[in-house]
Amino acid sequence: QVQLVESGGGTVQPGGSLRLSCVAHGGNFSISVLDWYRQAPGKQRELVATIVPSGITDYADFAKGRFAISRDNAKNTVYLQMNNLKPEDTAVYYCNLYYFASYWGQGTQVTVSS
Repeated sequence: QVQLVESGGGTVQPGGSLRLSCVAHGGNFSISVLDWYRQAPGKQRELVATIVPSGITDYADFAKGRFAISRDNAKNTVYLQMNNLKPEDTAVYYCNLYYFASYWGQGTQVTVSS
């Protein structure tokens, strides 16, 4: 069984930055695909960024140039650095680990407001 614990959310002004972290307990972290998703009120959950075991990354169009996903296999942790945040980035952010099954964290709230 895999448990994912996110942290790092909070309230920030437009143009600000946040760094989200997600620690995995259990599972084969280093050979897992890791994603960050987000879900805004009244909207469907959407993919933000992906990092595969080789370190190759991919981003949703809205995240390109502003967000960066990274992983530290020694710490079983995946990060999402978010810069130049906008009010439309307000959402609950979830990490996901995939290795023959999909596992989700509980989510961390990000609010961008002046």
